Amino acid sequence: MRIAQIAPLWERVPPPAYGGTELVVSLLTDELVKRGHDVTLFATGDSITQAKLNAGSDLPLRMKGVSILEYPVYDSVRLTPLFERADEFDIIHSHVDINALPYGNFIKTPVVHTIHGVIPKVAEPLYQLHRDQHYISISDSQRRHDLGLNYVQTVYNGINPHTYEFHAEAADPPYLVFFGRMSPEKGPQLAIEIAKRAGWHLKMAGKVDPTDREFYEREVEPLIDGKQIVYLGEANHAQKSEIMGPAVATLCPLTWEEPFGLVMTESMVCGTPVIAIARGAAPELILDGKTGFLCEDVDACVEAVSQVQQIDRRTCRDHVINHFSNDRMVDGYEAVYRQLMEARFAKNGHLKHAAALSN
Repeated sequence: MRIAQIAPLWERVPPPAYGGTELVVSLLTDELVKRGHDVTLFATGDSITQAKLNAGSDLPLRMKGVSILEYPVYDSVRLTPLFERADEFDIIHSHVDINALPYGNFIKTPVVHTIHGVIPKVAEPLYQLHRDQHYISISDSQRRHDLGLNYVQTVYNGINPHTYEFHAEAADPPYLVFFGRMSPEKGPQLAIEIAKRAGWHLKMAGKVDPTDREFYEREVEPLIDGKQIVYLGEANHAQKSEIMGPAVATLCPLTWEEPFGLVMTESMVCGTPVIAIARGAAPELILDGKTGFLCEDVDACVEAVSQVQQIDRRTCRDHVINHFSNDRMVDGYEAVYRQLMEARFAKNGHLKHAAALSN
């Protein structure tokens, strides 16, 4: 198959540190190349990929100081010529949310959109206008049935288990970890509360976006004492295993409907159980009592800390390998691509696509 992958321009593929969507796009793209597909990645010019790279910006827009309000302009400049050459591809796979929606109605090549986040209220009318396009959800809980979107499949995000070190035992002295954006949705202030009430040390790692700076400085930073509560800054991929792997548990006290939560799978593949508020996709990722605990509130999270050392760490890793590996993810996307191509072939009978269906 000739496949176009459209990545956000906000961050490099793969991301040097935090960037869930970019990591997923990287793993998907390179595995598709390994499987013999002809893949073109539309991303930033500094991206590292086994596919053909088409640069929409020399550097990530975040590094160039582009604001969120300016971002759609940059995206439109690179999306217009991309869709003008749509006939060069059998499938166009977009990971850029609403910015690519208007283009799909004017080309014959099937376009599939993976929705990686929560659909904001302001974007709902645009999604409804394009409800008949092809959408992939990254969890069943993420689906917005009220918008009438044409979901073709749920494909869980995958990670490469071989790039995460397994820790059969937790470190001594024991500690908890929090990984993720320092934002209200992720609940870093609640993670600190849980650790303090349980009497455990907490190591925290994650980036502070400009939009979250005020929240971080008001709600989180004053609680970091550098002793019981330690903030390590933004961690890269290698540091994830080094910090998360030896922890007794990873805290995910979510305050929103988490669309997926890559950190949860990354933690479990290292052997580290997850204690999470049962919102969004958390119940789809965590086996309650086997790979972590699903809790109703902070009180339940504090109680779970006292029980979490009973969790078998090998079970945590095996669960991710069996359900959330990169191979499983790519199998799911390949199935979607073939489904859409077969539907197009049945509709218009273009024989030139028949050979691609078998690849």
